[in-house]
Amino acid sequence: MLRGDDMPQTWRILTALVAGVAGGALWVAMKGTGLHGAISTGELIGGLWLDLLRMTIIPLVVALLITGISRTADSMRGDRLALKSVLFFLGLLWLSTAIAAVVVPALLMIWPMPGQAADALRAGLIQSHEPVGAIPGVADFLRSIVPTNPIAAAANDALLPLILFTTVFAIAVTRLPVERRLPITEFFASIADAMLVIVGWVLWLAPAGILALGFVVGARAGTSASGALLHYMIIVSSAGLFAWALAYPVATVMGRISLFGFVRAVAPAQAVALSTQSSLASLPSMLKSSQDLGVPEGVADVSLPIAVAIFRVTSPAMNLAVAIYVAHWFGIALGPATIAAGAAVAAVTTIGSVSLPGQVSFLTSITPVAVVMGVPIEPLALLVAVEMIPDLVRTVGNVTMDVAATTAIARTEKLSERDQPDVELPDAIPAEEGPPLRPASVAASNDA
Repeated sequence: MLRGDDMPQTWRILTALVAGVAGGALWVAMKGTGLHGAISTGELIGGLWLDLLRMTIIPLVVALLITGISRTADSMRGDRLALKSVLFFLGLLWLSTAIAAVVVPALLMIWPMPGQAADALRAGLIQSHEPVGAIPGVADFLRSIVPTNPIAAAANDALLPLILFTTVFAIAVTRLPVERRLPITEFFASIADAMLVIVGWVLWLAPAGILALGFVVGARAGTSASGALLHYMIIVSSAGLFAWALAYPVATVMGRISLFGFVRAVAPAQAVALSTQSSLASLPSMLKSSQDLGVPEGVADVSLPIAVAIFRVTSPAMNLAVAIYVAHWFGIALGPATIAAGAAVAAVTTIGSVSLPGQVSFLTSITPVAVVMGVPIEPLALLVAVEMIPDLVRTVGNVTMDVAATTAIARTEKLSERDQPDVELPDAIPAEEGPPLRPASVAASNDA
């Protein structure tokens, strides 16, 4: 999600995209000379910027996944309430991803991307990806996800086997004694920090790279690019809206909160989320919303910080939606096994996307999904420039679900307390041991 200090960069990237597309379309419309040379220059600059971005993906994804799983395990090492919160949040993450895996292809079947716009945009993008081969059978697919050589998997951009190995390795690290675990997690945290510095340098160059890519797209696709990008924003935002809508039955059915009461209580937190585009900045408002809904302070003070730290219910759904949309854009048929693999990667990699700038989170979370599904990543360079609108859906949906999930967890805590056996206090103790003992409630009423 975008944070306040990301907004100027977001506007620069969006401005570069608009200027590039408009400049390319205008050059063609005015029949300017040197168009071929300008397109070649744009492809060179845009391609170099994409390569700079690609070189950070593998080490950053591995480092973030290890540190993210470690952070999740640390949260689960707390009390029973923390463990319950983490498991509940993870369940909702997988549920929202599964919904997107069904809903997004259905939406694209009902309302496909305009064919002319798709053809024009495909022609306008730098297409250096390898063609997608035949879809493997189930047995071959299952064999392919276990890496015999994790280093070779990383070198060949085989991200699904690499992510499987990294996940198993990270879980194994969490089982080590603390004095052995900390050096490993700190090592990978340092790698992640260093890679984020490099990504920051690459993103500083993003306006130039996106301006060049936008010019190529504008020169080849013309004004159809704008309509296609609007279609993209609506489809991807719809995946987030479904995840967002899931919050209301969670609150009303599982949390036993009235729909009107939940809508009214969560509205201030949603307003903060809209204005800041940050779940972290919305945390105080979420705590107040939970208090207004009658959530015990002890539950909210544990569950909501964990939710902000590791739980982003809309992210895997919308990340998967982006990859599915690009596949639709390029005419790539996706089978159930391919979508399932993308969904699994989307849910797992979300754990490592905490507290990253919006552009970094977009690229590091979606690139593994796209690569696993055999989808080209070149369009991501353009799509990150229009992430501002879908990001609003991401943030507000996450904040809404955070509060809804907290009400559900509070409800289960009440049920757990109710199931505890009651301890009966004796009305009296033997006379030789002292005077009769009355329950505190009775004593209080008599004193009144």
